[in-house]
Amino acid sequence: MRYLISGGGTGGHIFPAVSIANALCELDKDAKILFVGALGRMEMERVPEAGYEIVGLPVSGFNRSKPWKNVSVLIDLARSLRQAKRIVRDFRPDVAIGVGGYASGAAMKAAAWAHVPVLLQEQNGFAGVTNKLLRNDAAKICVAYDNMERFFPADKIILTGNPVRANLTQGSPEKACAYFNGQFGVRFTEDTPTLLIIGGSLGARTINESILQGLDKLLAAGIQIVWQTGKMYYEKCAQEAARFLQSDNGRLVVTAFLNNMPDAYALADVVISRAGASSISELCLLGKASILVPSPNVAEDHQTHNAMALVKQNAAVLVKDTEAPLRLVPTTLRLLENKEQCAALRRHILTLAQPDSARRIAEEVLRLVPRTRNP
Repeated sequence: MRYLISGGGTGGHIFPAVSIANALCELDKDAKILFVGALGRMEMERVPEAGYEIVGLPVSGFNRSKPWKNVSVLIDLARSLRQAKRIVRDFRPDVAIGVGGYASGAAMKAAAWAHVPVLLQEQNGFAGVTNKLLRNDAAKICVAYDNMERFFPADKIILTGNPVRANLTQGSPEKACAYFNGQFGVRFTEDTPTLLIIGGSLGARTINESILQGLDKLLAAGIQIVWQTGKMYYEKCAQEAARFLQSDNGRLVVTAFLNNMPDAYALADVVISRAGASSISELCLLGKASILVPSPNVAEDHQTHNAMALVKQNAAVLVKDTEAPLRLVPTTLRLLENKEQCAALRRHILTLAQPDSARRIAEEVLRLVPRTRNP
């Protein structure tokens, strides 16, 4: 069978797309998969790294702050639709899968025009613009949150959760201590409370600045800290944290990027994170006590909607981005000291986990293969 998968722009779109492709290959050993992305975006590198072919479209998002610049966007959209129609005609997919992002709109629309069954995967609690525009073209819509009927037809919705990295559950505190002590020269122990700070591969400015302001208070509390700053902020954070790194405390790791997330998660007692869909799905699956700081720089404030879905279930703590400089460190210290609250957060967030999401989505894709193509 042939499967067309489209979406991207951010890791939050790309990772689910690749996970679904991997699951399809496990279920259908002879699967042929083609990705469609946006030229110049992250997926044009990440998808080939995962071993899949990708074709790029000259599509970009609308400029909401400068509407007069959208003339060229509309021209590129028209070109992308023509190219997408040609891709669908030449590749002849049995099913098309859209995960959101600029390219997904053109590719899924072209597939629908060619009468190819379309499945959408929506990662967030507040549906993205592309998927909302495609809702009438979709045969099925896989979602990660309840109450998505406000965005999509109820009879098309399937609650599957978001795919997460397959090896995340394979970490252990023992391996984590060995890894961090060996790689960073610290002296971590399994029984010391540990704080994990993650802001995505690029980083999160507000989180990093808030941690810098209160780093002395955090270390004075006797905890271990694993701090992923993101590559954009690493130099500044490392320089300002140098006095702590050079002291003989052995309890602070500052790194641009974490290559060993399974062990980092396994060691963490509390996690500070943005509220992207993939991050939240990982936290749910692993049952982590979390403080979420939603990014204000995303379309339709969907990270706040993601976070609130957990907060309403007493499954996470929310600190607004604007309040983080004053509240983030004190909130973290209180949570680390409150073992009962940590335990309650872990219990409640685990109930929201959706295991085997990628496989479940792939199974829904296979059900859409036209009967004439089924063996």
